[in-house]
Amino acid sequence: MAHYKAEDSKREQFRRYLEKAGVLDALTKVLVALYEEPEKPNSALDFLKHHLGALAPENPEIETLRLEVAEMKEKYEAVLEENKNLKAKLAQYEPPEEEMPGE
Repeated sequence: MAHYKAEDSKREQFRRYLEKAGVLDALTKVLVALYEEPEKPNSALDFLKHHLGALAPENPEIETLRLEVAEMKEKYEAVLEENKNLKAKLAQYEPPEEEMPGE
């Protein structure tokens, strides 16, 4: 009988460990997402791997790169807008192609 209590105690300690580490919560969220998925994926294991990977703590370098990408996107949009404005200004000073002298 003492053997069963020792096993139960170890299981309970392990369960508390998983709960404290947030593992049970993460697994529950992923399993609920899989349950609520309208079209079940072919591989439930791949679904779990993909979604658990998304729940993993972020690497600081990844966050830095995400910020850099967002910044570059903003700069790109600003350059596109500036290019559009400069083309419009240039069109004011250049005659249309059909009126070009020397043709």
